[in-house]
Amino acid sequence: MEFLKAASLRRLPTSRWQLSSAISRSSWVCSSCLAASPRQFTTSLPRLSAAAPTPQKPYYVTTPIFYVNAAPHIGHMYSMTLADVLKRYQTLHSRPAILLTGTDEHGMKIQQAASNKDMHPKQFCDETAEQFKELAATAQISYDRFMRTTDTDHVQAVEHFWFLLQEKGLIYESKHEGWYSVSDEAFYPESQIEKKMDAFTGEVFMASTESGSKVEWVEEKNYHFRMTAMREKLLRFYEENPEWVVPAKRMSDVVDWVNNHLTDLSISRPVNRLSWGIRVPGDASQTIYVWVDALINYITAAGFPIWQPGKTEVGGWPADVHVIGKDIVRFHCVYWPALLLALDLPMPRKVLTHAHWTMNRVKMSKSIGNVVNPMYVMNVHGADVLRFYLMFEGGIANDADYGNDDLLVKHKKYLQGGVGNLVSRITRSKLWDLREVVAARSETGRRKVLEGRVDFTRFEQSLGNLPMAVDKHMENLNPVSAIRTIMEAITEANALLSEVEPWRLKKSANQEDHDVADEMVYLAAESLRICGILLQPFMPAKAGQLLDMLGVPLAKRSFENTKLSSDFSYGEAIIPPGKGREDSLFPALYQGLQAAEEKLRIVKKERKQAKKWQRIAMKDKEVDEWWKPQATSSEP
Repeated sequence: MEFLKAASLRRLPTSRWQLSSAISRSSWVCSSCLAASPRQFTTSLPRLSAAAPTPQKPYYVTTPIFYVNAAPHIGHMYSMTLADVLKRYQTLHSRPAILLTGTDEHGMKIQQAASNKDMHPKQFCDETAEQFKELAATAQISYDRFMRTTDTDHVQAVEHFWFLLQEKGLIYESKHEGWYSVSDEAFYPESQIEKKMDAFTGEVFMASTESGSKVEWVEEKNYHFRMTAMREKLLRFYEENPEWVVPAKRMSDVVDWVNNHLTDLSISRPVNRLSWGIRVPGDASQTIYVWVDALINYITAAGFPIWQPGKTEVGGWPADVHVIGKDIVRFHCVYWPALLLALDLPMPRKVLTHAHWTMNRVKMSKSIGNVVNPMYVMNVHGADVLRFYLMFEGGIANDADYGNDDLLVKHKKYLQGGVGNLVSRITRSKLWDLREVVAARSETGRRKVLEGRVDFTRFEQSLGNLPMAVDKHMENLNPVSAIRTIMEAITEANALLSEVEPWRLKKSANQEDHDVADEMVYLAAESLRICGILLQPFMPAKAGQLLDMLGVPLAKRSFENTKLSSDFSYGEAIIPPGKGREDSLFPALYQGLQAAEEKLRIVKKERKQAKKWQRIAMKDKEVDEWWKPQATSSEP
């Protein structure tokens, strides 16, 4: 033990920035991890000194670090976008915020996937990690660090975490036997195993009742974490923090699991079965369990283990929100808090667990070919359109069903026919000058409604309450309800605009008609301004374009500017609002689809293929690549 302690202390650097280069080339660290180049934050942390005041804790939100055994899919983008919206919403409030995402690159699945492609695991991880980085960049994910578990500072953090557990007597060596799922990288108790039959092959196998994944019986000698010693602490923490897991129904599942299924956790694997990973300090025959390795990434990014006493919050820890899929709740809501409690480290403040995406109500699976590639969809429709759809339709408590047809319908109703239509009606008309309307309103104040004319009071109250309603939804980690509330305000503004018809009133010789028209135009413009500011976390590019069309100054696009009639400086467009459908804020998506259908019609005629175009096996490479972004299992 003393040898391990001395070795650990020798390896600890004296500053955060020496961390990634401080790892010695010891035999129990995978050589690929050591060879990995250090990664740094894209935004540097403040330097600390004894005399300096403690900076404000940044709002810290994380995605899962995604397993790189396969290319990213729509579920990965959903997790990323959820976390990104939460982070951007904090910056909308002018609060410092940090977003962590990245890739989980160790474990048996990676080892097998790389072997199947006849590649070294590190090379395999490098290639797949780039795909996740490309997805994040295309989807406008504003991450501050992209963590890879092969990063050298992370390897160092895992080694030190292991040493601290061992120093507390919480790790012991023992023979382990049980049902193990390679797919889930987890052991399951006998009570959670059942026989299943493959519907396609007829093969009968043992599977986890929780995940449905195939399991195999394993007997081996490895290290264990005394997780049962944390049972009472875990249950007390859950009792004191009943809303720690969102939604609440998954919190009850977590409590039930700890009460009825908690066992000591096997936290290493023999090297002869798993060689790709971080070796156990002092025992080169064992590799650290991938989930222990992976979970520690959240504190690695926050500066662990180089934390000054009382200043752990400087790097963001504890996390304000972990965003995860419902399939990894046990790892994040049982294993992770148990490990943190074992070392008396601060607990994350919330865990947002979202549901999955299906297609035609069937779980997406590569084996049945119904997986949606988000890169293809964004190449056709743009990142903001897909971000909007994922946030508007995504499921937190229940699974959501993806469909191209549904995406087009939602786009036409809420973006093209809602936001886009309203901004065109307000900014393109030659019957009024928006800048003059806004400036005049600042001078006259709210006009008294003339008897027998339109009463705008209810609409003004609704618009005035909108920011706080959205804020409440976001505080409850419910961006779905938040964006739907924003869209309801746009729908209401369009309906009132159609009812009042200011373009008709402006042609009247009656001054009172002009007054009513100006009031309507102003309130419609205010609804666009306020909604545009609130939409920035959801659709950063399109919301920015909308505010540019209205002429809202860059310095007046924060949450504090969402108060009704709080800004009278806008109205002169920064960018042209366009003249027709093609240069509108949200052009119709069917135009691209019509061109695609025409090209496919020609191909079908020439090749005399089946009538269903989505079943055509295109052999012409050019046509295949041209249509590839459109292809899913449902017809647009």
